[in-house]
Amino acid sequence: MLKRLAATCYRRRWRVLGAWIVVLVGLTVLSQTKGAGPSTAFHLPESDSQQATDLLGERFPARSGDTADIVLAAPDGLAAQQPAIDALLAKVATIPHVRGVTSPFASEGSPQLSDEGTIAFAQIQFDAMGNELPDDVASTIGDLVHDVNVPGLQVELSGHLFEERKPPSGSEAIGLLAAIVILLVAFGSVLAMGLPILMALFSIGIGLALIALLANLMSVPDFTSTLAAMIGIGVGIDYALFIVTRYRQGLHEGLEPEGAVVKAIATSGKAVLFAGVTVVISLAGMFLMGIDFVRGLATGALLAVTVTVLASLTFLPALLGFVGHNIDRLRLPWTRRDAGAHRKGEGFWYRWSRLIQRRPLPAAAVGLAVLIALAGPAFSIQLGSSDASQLPTSDTTRRAYDLLGEGFGPGFNGPLLIVVEVPNEQDKAALPRVHDAIASAEGVQAASPVFPNPAGDTAVMQVFPTTSPQDRKTVELIDRLRDDVLPAATEGTALRAHVGGITAAFDDVATLLQRRLPLFIGAVLAFSFLLLLMVFRSVLVPLKAVVMNLLSIAAAYGVVVAVFQKGIAADFFGVGKGPIEAFLPMMMFAILFGLSMDYEVFLLSRMKEEYDGNGNDNREAVANGLAST
Repeated sequence: MLKRLAATCYRRRWRVLGAWIVVLVGLTVLSQTKGAGPSTAFHLPESDSQQATDLLGERFPARSGDTADIVLAAPDGLAAQQPAIDALLAKVATIPHVRGVTSPFASEGSPQLSDEGTIAFAQIQFDAMGNELPDDVASTIGDLVHDVNVPGLQVELSGHLFEERKPPSGSEAIGLLAAIVILLVAFGSVLAMGLPILMALFSIGIGLALIALLANLMSVPDFTSTLAAMIGIGVGIDYALFIVTRYRQGLHEGLEPEGAVVKAIATSGKAVLFAGVTVVISLAGMFLMGIDFVRGLATGALLAVTVTVLASLTFLPALLGFVGHNIDRLRLPWTRRDAGAHRKGEGFWYRWSRLIQRRPLPAAAVGLAVLIALAGPAFSIQLGSSDASQLPTSDTTRRAYDLLGEGFGPGFNGPLLIVVEVPNEQDKAALPRVHDAIASAEGVQAASPVFPNPAGDTAVMQVFPTTSPQDRKTVELIDRLRDDVLPAATEGTALRAHVGGITAAFDDVATLLQRRLPLFIGAVLAFSFLLLLMVFRSVLVPLKAVVMNLLSIAAAYGVVVAVFQKGIAADFFGVGKGPIEAFLPMMMFAILFGLSMDYEVFLLSRMKEEYDGNGNDNREAVANGLAST
């Protein structure tokens, strides 16, 4: 089938090229006219924090939005700065989507002023969650704060809305530039280098257009395009590099261009097809996590990979038809014409393979020991969400974090929100008991008064832990409130209490993902094993591939935990120390397993091809397969 497909695309290359151009232009235009923007909604099913959020949205809209703080500091006391502070807060209160601002000088805001009177915070209440607010809300508040120029008064902003966590612009261009340099070194030819780059750009253009259209049908987070571009560029260049290398080898062996194309697609193209399917399986496993926006993320990445595989098997053969014997034209002056050609029984990688084969057990033992040592820290992984202490001091939220910790304690950087359902009038009398039980609980530094909604059927209070949002003890407090404190305080009443807020929501995300991660990994491993079973018609080969890739990914987990959680060499990398982001193990596994199985299929398919063609000499097949791949 692949031979016929390659021959057809080669002979009818003008039609194939035209079809791909039409698809790219058509989908791009359609996505710009009919495409939807990324989704900012976040829904976590069956979680206590989501119930709190839904309850506030339904019964207490004034308290259902996000909050942020304006942190104020004056070494000589804030009382003398009150006129300037009041003027600032009055301006902030007029900004669209701001429901109100609680001043530390107001009676209800008195707990927001430190005992020394030198640090305080004013709480901003928005009418929507931070990810649903327009970007100009944060920038407008930031401009107002920046304009405050009062001697002796420091003003900072606290909250996720103001964190500067956007990735650097142009990262994809940097990646492409690096790929161009590497391909020039590998091929020694500008023309040969350009084919993988062109194919990857075509595939990404179509993939991004499809993602914009996909947003009409399902929740697609805003970083889906970044992820799709990263994976698409990676596998697009990989697949084209693999096929173009085989095509050049065919020409060097004396084949005509059509024969070289057909052979390249029938051999390397077949490996690309199955390698692409393993990436699709790995990404599709994210559907098992049960979160809407993760499904959108997985679907977007799946589309990018699928388009890349189709382009590798159709668009690339057509491009090679136009190139013909000119694949080595525009060579770099220091390279040979036969650069990249592989001669059996020669080269560094052939000699390396032979070296390993002479002492396989010691080599395997050393490799296994290194992987196990690197994987060790992964067993103590702590999932969560890093707080502003991870950011550089140039960030206003980091400076606000430090001030709040100094004036009130680290827990004021991530308050919990207790939402209580009050079904009847008689149970209102139990609300003070609930407040006192929470305020006196272990790990609670302070608790705000109880605020009922106008209908009186819902009440809200803020709880400030003694520890920071990313501290493990804060997670233990959330569990203690849910499992012990609140059930005991509401016993004998119809009250139902929920623990919400950003910190609790992040903890719920981590718990859900940690619970479903084994199912995700198990399903991906099982389907990948079955696919490799079909490809290589062997039980041992796919089993070896699965085990080896699991070891390498475990080592990757261990390195991440060692650096980011335990702080080993954190200063060298310029990063902070804290829990591992809850989504990272899932994303790492989906990407790393898919790509590492790509290379596994590339290597093993060439080794099997050598094995079938050399009289079943396993050692020669492994050595030449490694050297040529």
